[in-house]
Amino acid sequence: MDISSILSNISTVFLNPYLILMLIAGVFLGMYVGAIPGLSATMAVSLLISFTYSWDVLPALALMMGVHVGGCYGGSRSAILINIPGAPSAIATAFDGYPLSKQGKAAQAISVTVVQSVVGGLIGCVFLTFATPLVAKFALQFAPRDYFLLAGMGLTLIASLGGGSFSKNIFCGALGLFIGAIGMDATDGMQRFSFGVPYLMSGINYIVAMIGLFGFSEVLIQIRDIGFSASVKQNVEKIRPDFKEVIKYFPLTIQTSLMGVFIGALPGTGGDIAALFAYDHAKRVTKNPEVPFGQGAIEGLVAPESANNAAVPAAYIPMLAFGVPGDSYAAVVIGALYVHGLNPGPMLMINNPGVVGVIVGGLIIANIALLFVGMTGIKTFAKIVEIPRSILIPIIMVLCVVGSYAISNNIVDVFLMAGFGLLGYFLRRHDFPTGALVLGIILSSMFELNLRRDLTLSHNMLGTFFSDMFHSPLSMVLLSVIVFMSLVQTPWWKNRKTKKDAKRNV
Repeated sequence: MDISSILSNISTVFLNPYLILMLIAGVFLGMYVGAIPGLSATMAVSLLISFTYSWDVLPALALMMGVHVGGCYGGSRSAILINIPGAPSAIATAFDGYPLSKQGKAAQAISVTVVQSVVGGLIGCVFLTFATPLVAKFALQFAPRDYFLLAGMGLTLIASLGGGSFSKNIFCGALGLFIGAIGMDATDGMQRFSFGVPYLMSGINYIVAMIGLFGFSEVLIQIRDIGFSASVKQNVEKIRPDFKEVIKYFPLTIQTSLMGVFIGALPGTGGDIAALFAYDHAKRVTKNPEVPFGQGAIEGLVAPESANNAAVPAAYIPMLAFGVPGDSYAAVVIGALYVHGLNPGPMLMINNPGVVGVIVGGLIIANIALLFVGMTGIKTFAKIVEIPRSILIPIIMVLCVVGSYAISNNIVDVFLMAGFGLLGYFLRRHDFPTGALVLGIILSSMFELNLRRDLTLSHNMLGTFFSDMFHSPLSMVLLSVIVFMSLVQTPWWKNRKTKKDAKRNV
């Protein structure tokens, strides 16, 4: 794959007003679809494949690129306003975004996420343009054991996501792993923890769990407090982000965007994992935040939003280089290319350079368009929080029900969502972190499946498994990071650090 060829073909979309219009329309559509809980950009583009079947391939791709960028950002709006992430990649955004809306700063929070999403997305586009051969080659060096270790790295975040009791965080993470194991074993087809219930054979969709744990539990908490809680007056006078503020957080934006690029380029990961890694990184490197994390820290918005949008272009790196999708959306785009008679991979650059130009250039223009499209409706959206609780609560309940049902058109998902809502209510009442529970569910399949794959390749010999791991430089780096991250999360390490800081201040 040649960089000069990519640059020369980007002009295909930059000089075509019709393609630019399709990109803007896609960003607008994706943003507002992504803001609806249960409706994702992946679902939207799946419907678009049949809708655009008779179109020329370039306008169809332009619309899909716009939907992808807009949908990834759109999930942050409902996360900020009503504590229901519109997309899995917005889970971490809810941790500090919703507390900001309860402080009357919903408009500020939304404007921050717009700017950070654009900056992160453009950084991802730079890597897509200039580093596709290098990053894709490195991403494909990951063996199943390396994905297993990467999932292990994700699990080490569990101890810090809650910010409270170490034992409570571990309990929620373990419960998430258990819930993620429910259903049919992907390796040998055996049923696990389904108790003969046919609806549990396919497992529990983590989006259903997410809607229940974040959204429906919030409804129950609001019902409990409705007698003595008032709507918060929102400050919507200033919605444009301060340029000085953007510069202030720019170093963190660069760091988390690079994390998003790296994780997004790994097949089978995505923006949700990138955002959670970035959020944990922000907690580690931010020494003295103006507001504690989990209570409305701006850094808690900057990190996940820049990372998850940087992961969007990165997901196309292995697709363009080798025909391997980086996430579920890129997999759908591969399907769309096949529908239009194209074969993703290195030959796509040679045989259809214009298509590559639309993908790369389209993502650049879509991110620029997001800066303007994302600023629309902020004042109106912010006013949602001011709606009286007696009216807002039924609306949120309807969104929870519709969102969970829309995932697979199965009424059982609605009951599961309600069950997770009750679970989330009791967990939150007793200060258990629901974010750690969701992370456990998300990483469960990635953790187990890649462990089983590598054990199969090692003929179920633990000696061979560990021998291969210790002879792989990449695996040893990942293992060392896991050991270090686990150590710094232990109460012993934190107490030791606290004592050192106290002596230093004496």
